[in-house]
Amino acid sequence: MRPFPIWSDKVQDTAGTPQPIYSLIYTYDGEYLIATAGVEILIYHSTTGELQKTLKGHKDAVICLCPLKGNGFASGGADKQVIIWNNKWEGTLKYSHNDTIQSVSQNPVTGMVLSCTASDYGLWTPDIKAVNKTKVPSKILCSSWTLDGQHFALGLYNGNVSIRSRTGEEKVRIERGSSPVWSVAWSPAPELDLDILAVTDWSQKLSFFQINGCQVGKDRQLGYDPCTVSYFPTGDYLVIGGSDKKVHLWTPNGVRIAPICDRQGWVWSCKVRPNHNHVAVGSQDGTISIYEVVLNIVHGLYHDRYAFRHNLTDVVVQHLSTDQKARIKCCDYVKKISVYKDRLAVQLPDRIIIYELFHDDAGNMHYRIKEKLQKNLECNLLVVTSQAIILCLDQKLQMYSFVGEKEREWNLDSSIRYIKVIGGPSGREGLLLGLKDGHILKVFVDSAFPISIVKLHSPICCIDLNLSRTKLAVIDDQNTCVVYDINTKDVLFQEPNASSVSWNTEVDDMMCFSGNGILNVKIGNFPAHQQKMDGLVVGFKGSQIFCLNTYQMTIVDVPQTTAMDRYMEKEEFDSAYQTACLGVSEGDWRRLALEALEKLNLNVSKKAFVRLRDFRFLEAIKTIEKLKIEGGKENDLFLAQVAAFAAKYHEAARLFKRAGHVQRAVEMFTELNMWEYATQLAEETDGKTQDILLRKAQMQEDRHDMLAAAATYEEVGDYAKAIDILGPAGFVDRLMEIVRKLDKQATKELVQCALYFRKHNHQAYAIETFIKLDDLVSQLQMYIDMQQWDNAFRIGDTHPELNKQIYLPYGHWLAMNDRFEEAQKYYIKAGCIHEAIRVLKQLSQNAVLQQRFDDASFYYWTLSKEYLEIVPTDLDESQLNQTQRRAFMQYKSCIELAEIYHAYKSVFRFVEDPFTFTLPESLLNMAKHVYIFCTNKYTPTGISKVYVLYTMAKISRNLGGFKLARYALERLMLMKVPPKWQDTLDLDTVTIRSKPVTDSDELMVTCYQCSSMNPPFQSKANACINCSELFVLSMYSFHSLPLVEFVLDAGISDQLAEKLIFTDLNKENGAINDQGRSRPNDEVKGSAQSAIEQQLATMPLQTKRGSNLIENPTTHPKYSRQQLQNLTKYQVFVRKSLHRCVPVRYFYRVQSDTRVAMCSSCNMFFYEDEWISEVLSYGKCPFCRSKSSISE
Repeated sequence: MRPFPIWSDKVQDTAGTPQPIYSLIYTYDGEYLIATAGVEILIYHSTTGELQKTLKGHKDAVICLCPLKGNGFASGGADKQVIIWNNKWEGTLKYSHNDTIQSVSQNPVTGMVLSCTASDYGLWTPDIKAVNKTKVPSKILCSSWTLDGQHFALGLYNGNVSIRSRTGEEKVRIERGSSPVWSVAWSPAPELDLDILAVTDWSQKLSFFQINGCQVGKDRQLGYDPCTVSYFPTGDYLVIGGSDKKVHLWTPNGVRIAPICDRQGWVWSCKVRPNHNHVAVGSQDGTISIYEVVLNIVHGLYHDRYAFRHNLTDVVVQHLSTDQKARIKCCDYVKKISVYKDRLAVQLPDRIIIYELFHDDAGNMHYRIKEKLQKNLECNLLVVTSQAIILCLDQKLQMYSFVGEKEREWNLDSSIRYIKVIGGPSGREGLLLGLKDGHILKVFVDSAFPISIVKLHSPICCIDLNLSRTKLAVIDDQNTCVVYDINTKDVLFQEPNASSVSWNTEVDDMMCFSGNGILNVKIGNFPAHQQKMDGLVVGFKGSQIFCLNTYQMTIVDVPQTTAMDRYMEKEEFDSAYQTACLGVSEGDWRRLALEALEKLNLNVSKKAFVRLRDFRFLEAIKTIEKLKIEGGKENDLFLAQVAAFAAKYHEAARLFKRAGHVQRAVEMFTELNMWEYATQLAEETDGKTQDILLRKAQMQEDRHDMLAAAATYEEVGDYAKAIDILGPAGFVDRLMEIVRKLDKQATKELVQCALYFRKHNHQAYAIETFIKLDDLVSQLQMYIDMQQWDNAFRIGDTHPELNKQIYLPYGHWLAMNDRFEEAQKYYIKAGCIHEAIRVLKQLSQNAVLQQRFDDASFYYWTLSKEYLEIVPTDLDESQLNQTQRRAFMQYKSCIELAEIYHAYKSVFRFVEDPFTFTLPESLLNMAKHVYIFCTNKYTPTGISKVYVLYTMAKISRNLGGFKLARYALERLMLMKVPPKWQDTLDLDTVTIRSKPVTDSDELMVTCYQCSSMNPPFQSKANACINCSELFVLSMYSFHSLPLVEFVLDAGISDQLAEKLIFTDLNKENGAINDQGRSRPNDEVKGSAQSAIEQQLATMPLQTKRGSNLIENPTTHPKYSRQQLQNLTKYQVFVRKSLHRCVPVRYFYRVQSDTRVAMCSSCNMFFYEDEWISEVLSYGKCPFCRSKSSISE
């Protein structure tokens, strides 16, 4: 460390009396220096020292200053005033305290100004006019803000330090005794995790504290009363001045480095200029001085092990090749460093420490102390050997052992400018000395006599010796690099513009030198290779050049390509190989190996390919060596093999042909997949290309290039192999091209192609292939798979024997598209009734699970018809076998389920949907019908009794059926209902008790057989309580219809009955018209009707039936032949049946003014207006969905 004065000024008043400099500061940008001088404030230019302005704003001595953002400043004085100055040096604001202003400082973030006195402190901000003042218990001497502006520290006269928040709240109080704390400063280092406060007091101590009050490290003794402490802007160092009239440089860890200056009076203030190493000092004698602190680099280098000083107190050892680093904390000022092999010497102010490597390993970075020399030895240069320390003192060399004994001294005729250890046995090392008078000497540590090597006419700046110690490179003051032969003392060459030089430590004939921003690398007698580089060359190892640029050591990787190329041009392959070993790219190694191989220098080529790990070329070299051993002298063959391995294939083919080895050229092109050239050579020789093409195809197949392999197989005519490749890979377009090429007789190949087309779902190509094969069965199957039914049936029309193959899949397709009636026909045609039943069962179950009860009703109705188809038409129920009887029972069960789901669909929609179009009376009838079935038989899947009873309760209450509503609510109370209904049902259950236990007369049901009135609901059966006759219900509204079932007298067949009812022309003249009125021959109808009514009136009453809905034919009226003749077809409905097990049923319309309709498909009854409405709206029966018209 060296301080250099820049400028100085002596401040005096008009009488010549020196004015003490109590405070000085730099502006934020460092351009101006501001200092106090009595009642004046002086503004200097920081660089030139020219006085810019003198400010007079205070009436008494100015005590303190602080810089403000924007390059203004604040001042405080003994006149108890604080003045804020702008960057134009104009006072913009003034406020006062009750005591002398001792310190001012600004928050670096918010701009808040802190002013301190003997009794209080104040906080002023630009946006608030009032100054908040706070009393303190002791006089404030100094203050400082943290870097983030959150806290400030106050140094007090009673020896305490108060750390407060930016609002003034005290966070920590540090008690240090009774000595006044004259200066404090927070570290500005941004990389610190914690804020560190430097504290100096007049107990002559320096201490460091964290923001929480914890001390960092121990107290440092100063030996004088400190008056000022200031950090460098980066926080790397701090300066302290005081009563010893000096300014000292310290590390932030509290290590004293060196004094910067020595003044004539106490130092009251010192500050560091921003972005510079300039220290401004103000002292009691009125002197303002500026010093530049130059921190020289202290380092040492031996081969690739580099040691340098860091933060003035640490030593960092860096292995330049591996970039490993080791830090040695010396905790003292490091003055000199030297490195030699495993030794490291570090000179401190009062001692020299010798370190050694813990392990003798090139990559080891663990140093340990070997010896300590407790001596203060001043010197210009320091070097270390394996057993000694050598000091350079101008014209004298002194050698000390590691224990501190002086062993030898050399007195020279001139000052030593350069010294370098050149190695040697332990204890016998040699030194090169460069003197100011131009002499270059060699000194051995075990000899007292220097040896003169050469003498120049200019002072020596740098010297170095090559690896074999035969050449000496010297740089003089004229920046000329001269290389001498050590033995002959001849000048080998010289180069201008050189400032540093170094020989390569691994290659004897290679050196580098630098100067004027250019790096020169010279090998042998070849011209130097140049490249731009800033800095000085300090070492050269292998292909790495170590350059020092100011304080930074950089590594420059020098490619050796140029030198290698020059050796190769001269065919000096051994030298080229040695150069390449220093470091060239893989491409350069390959060029060297190939060129050496072309020149048949097998030794160098082999070593180069070994480095490349190119086993292919190594195998080629081994082959050539073997041929040479066997006596081969065909250089063309050798060169052909070399050219082939060098990718010069056409040249290799030419050499193979010239050597008479054409087959080798063919094999070469074959292995390289250069099939065109291989076939060309084969045609030129024997004309056989088949084997080459097969090898080509096999290679393409091995490389998974399937399209190319298939094309090659086609080229040689092996279509089967091509199909085997293209088919699994799915290349259907290429397969189709092969199909179109193949002859119709190639059945096996065509069938294989068709199978692949079907596998990859390319039916169009498959059909085309089957057409070419005339395979109608497979063609038909393809149409079926593609659901092209028109094409399939077109084949069936021309070949009827294939129709059965179509019916079943077509039936499946129809069923999946909801065309069940058509599907049943084709199932039957295909003879697969059970398949039809299975499909319908699945559809029915799915519809129920998906709550599509309308569809479920339809599917069960359709399913009933399918079950009935299993039953023979000519057998009675008693004649059926077990299977047929089971089918017949399933038929009846499916009809019942169809009716129940048909009724439940509207009940379900009433509960689930927000509104419904079904009339309340109809909904009540449907709910009653479903509940009676569930109570007396079983509850079908998907039907909720809760929904049914809820519907009955709601609607019957609204229609006046309070008894029925009470019954439904009582049953609901026994069931688990949805939580959202619970409150409503509880309320309804209570309120229904206020209603009479009766049902409205409008809800009574009339029995049209016995004319008795029935209650709205009876749980046992939907039948008359008087005659037990089942009510005939409308399948739309489920109202009771005015129909009475009758039976035929014995001996009257169904055919005869139908003839008697529908074919008598006389009865037609007396038929009932659309309004139900009698026509002119009304007496015929009247006689028939009176006979029926008489028979109904005389029928015996029946007791109530049981729980099952059992039809008893004996209760129905019987009609004789005459009575049948008297009936008209408008009064009678006949439910026909084609099966003997299902009897034909006859119904008589009792009320002529009530029109009834019957579906001709399902034989279900409806009110005529209901029927007409549904048919006009939807064109189909609401129950069985069969297409219908009004005429029916």
